[in-house]
Amino acid sequence: MGLRSYNILCTICARGGSKGVKNKNVRLINGKPLIAHTIELAKSSDLFADIVVSTDCDDIARVASEFGAQVLFKRPEHLASDKAAKLPVIRHAFTETEKILNKHFDILFDLDATSPLRVLADLVQCAELIKSDKYRNLITASPARRSPYFNLLELNELGHPFVSKGAIASRRQDSPECFDMNASIYVWTRDSILEDDSLFSDKTGLYVMPEERSLDIDTEFDFSIVSALMEQRI
Repeated sequence: MGLRSYNILCTICARGGSKGVKNKNVRLINGKPLIAHTIELAKSSDLFADIVVSTDCDDIARVASEFGAQVLFKRPEHLASDKAAKLPVIRHAFTETEKILNKHFDILFDLDATSPLRVLADLVQCAELIKSDKYRNLITASPARRSPYFNLLELNELGHPFVSKGAIASRRQDSPECFDMNASIYVWTRDSILEDDSLFSDKTGLYVMPEERSLDIDTEFDFSIVSALMEQRI
């Protein structure tokens, strides 16, 4: 079955209360609002039946609409605080979209607007993986730069460092392979997004992306690095 035989929803969840980088979702980066880069990539993929933005912010809603995403509802306050967990926000977006559009989606992609360095091939390969029926959901990550199993330090009660018991390897080469979640792409089958209350299970797949496509904007420093990397692509 080809990918176009699947009814795939893309959600982009972007709240307005950013603290690390003020108004980051609509802040200009390489000539466009940050969220626009994710919307445009989603549109160019031709994978998605609908692209829907979940937000509590009128400015984000306006920009998202201008760049071709649908804003079908306003995110409830209890799902828009900095304490709100990600999974309930995405599930709400999925169920509300189905209800409003009267559609049944087979697969859900959630793309984080603050991780704009992903490329078209990343979306396509994730779609192929979830189509294989090996997984209920997928997450993306990059190889970890530093292993928590090697030279992991803690501080004792006097504030002096010591090697943690969690540091089980005496050489970096002996450490287990580790990855950093990059918050770029999340994928669920319909059953998974509606039924699973954890992101991880024995049916969770991993799609590994290189570090240069895995930066997530949480700080002004992140913003400057991502901007520089995006400029190099032009």
